[in-house]
Amino acid sequence: MPHPKLKRLASDTMPENLRTAWQASMDLRGDATFLEVSANHPDLFDWYVNSFYGEVFRGGLVAQKYKELARLRLSQTHGCRFCNQGNTVDALAAGITQAQIDQLSDYDNGPFDAKEKALIKLADQIVLTNPAGHLDDALYADLQPHFSDAEIYELGLVMGILAGVAKFLFVFDLVEREPTCPFPNS
Repeated sequence: MPHPKLKRLASDTMPENLRTAWQASMDLRGDATFLEVSANHPDLFDWYVNSFYGEVFRGGLVAQKYKELARLRLSQTHGCRFCNQGNTVDALAAGITQAQIDQLSDYDNGPFDAKEKALIKLADQIVLTNPAGHLDDALYADLQPHFSDAEIYELGLVMGILAGVAKFLFVFDLVEREPTCPFPNS
């Protein structure tokens, strides 16, 4: 269970949008620490939900299925239980199969096409556990038949933001971690 240093606000003191998100998180995860702390700065939470998620993650050039697949790969690698619970639901809704989710850790041998494998390889370069990550010539060549440069840029930026938010969630102890999480609680 998370134990943040920052003040956690009660749901009945939150603005309506945060209170709704808090209830959805409790229903899905049984935990809403992230929302309770986010209530300290509702305007910043609104930016995160509406601008990043609303305009970029759920908008943009790249089909939602591929962003969901990348997000799930990042959260599984990072071991964020809070993220994995929501990201799995969203991945299924976006058309990713349960078989793909089950095989994501062994995607080379899983039910993924060349486009999906290239995307997952890009996510593997951006994960926090890969400090030497790099978009090299081979990976770029794998991505090019499936994504334009604008789409590769979008995917990279989205994944970079998601990885940065994961780091923030861990540093501020706002989420529960999977037993496989490579980032221990302090």
